[in-house]
Amino acid sequence: FRVGAVAVPPMYFLYNLAIVFYAILVAPRILYGAVRYRKYIGGLGERCGRLPAEINPDREPSIWIHAVSVGEVLAIRALIPALRDSYPGHRLLMSTTTETGRAVAAQLKAVDGLFYFPLDLPVIVKRVLARVRPDLFLMVDTELWPNLLRHCARLGVKTLLVNGRISDRSYPRYLLARSLFRRVLAGVDRCCAQSEATSSRLIDLGARPDQVTVTGNLKFDVLPGLAAASSWNNEDVLKAFRISPGRTVLIAASTHSGEESFVFDAFAGIRQQDSQALLIVAPRHPERCEEVTALSSIRGFETVRRTELAADGQPRAAVVVLDTVGELAVLYQIASIVFLGGSLVPVGGHNVLEPASWGKPVVFGPYMCNFSEITELFLANRAARQIDGADELEVTLLELLNDSPQCIALGAAAASLVRGQGGATERSLAEIAAVLPPDKRGLNRSVEPNSLLKGRDVSSRF
Repeated sequence: FRVGAVAVPPMYFLYNLAIVFYAILVAPRILYGAVRYRKYIGGLGERCGRLPAEINPDREPSIWIHAVSVGEVLAIRALIPALRDSYPGHRLLMSTTTETGRAVAAQLKAVDGLFYFPLDLPVIVKRVLARVRPDLFLMVDTELWPNLLRHCARLGVKTLLVNGRISDRSYPRYLLARSLFRRVLAGVDRCCAQSEATSSRLIDLGARPDQVTVTGNLKFDVLPGLAAASSWNNEDVLKAFRISPGRTVLIAASTHSGEESFVFDAFAGIRQQDSQALLIVAPRHPERCEEVTALSSIRGFETVRRTELAADGQPRAAVVVLDTVGELAVLYQIASIVFLGGSLVPVGGHNVLEPASWGKPVVFGPYMCNFSEITELFLANRAARQIDGADELEVTLLELLNDSPQCIALGAAAASLVRGQGGATERSLAEIAAVLPPDKRGLNRSVEPNSLLKGRDVSSRF
């Protein structure tokens, strides 16, 4: 197939058609989200490749980091300062897909610019590459975008996957398009996998064995530092949750539709035993906060949203619905116990590492296929509890709350496991350096931007 004067391989042509049809299908949903929840407004231009003027206006050489959402942004946190030290002559530019991810990324001081990830169509990715001018494109987790990676290869942009993970749930989907991803992976310079299982899956999908290295999970490096950070102690979050010693606090984290009912049922049993117990519910999707608040009120619980809490006084309500972004990771420290959402409904669960890093006992349901390797690791080390279904939630929570030694031991095992699994940042940085040698001239941010381009024929690439 040929588009204009450019030959397009048949697989890519079909992929482009699929992207266009998908965009048409989701357009009504995007319009509804924009009208109902004010989502997507302000980001459509960036997703179509029209980046803000402040994104690399002088066309400096850069490193483009793509982190889809909050989890990926948190995972890359420890690596970004290391990249700044190793590549002072490059701008660090980050893209996200979700608004919540962008909100968390905005807190990263070492990042020079933020934008929404563009739609993966040739005309759009070419426009973005011409503005960003990356020497290296870093994908966090497993974000394999065929058109972007194809154009990176054509332009000589190095590409590297960090913290790579292919879950049990997503692997069969990749296999359905193995012929496409074999070609995509062939153009990726290096793949840093979280585990041997992901490494094997990447090779099975078409990556060369010498391309793939097991570097571990970056979150194991980030989260202990987050838990030890003292800046939390003088932030507004603590002022809004000034919990008295001994008060029971249950956090239901990243819950999904249909799951909160089970949580409220269990919490009702806990309140019968402890009338001062507090439940903090953090819906995975913030736009559901209104729905969850209404559901809690219908159950008869005095309910308030996080943004309605007064500073310098612990919540008087029984239930607080977390309607903010970026606070959950530090709120874990006030928890007596954490229930991990997405695991009582067939979503696939969420990452246990954040509450575990605070040394908190964690309970989750049977649906943890998106994090099967970490789940097995925690269960094997008796660092978390898994239940078979919603009918066991109340019993398990009460058992742990009534058995303080068991509760403490579970949390201590979780924290110890997180501390013992570090090192992914240094291993990933070594793989990055093998693809893009670190800057040797010790350039700093005060260097005149245009001087960074002297002696480099970048215009011919983009």
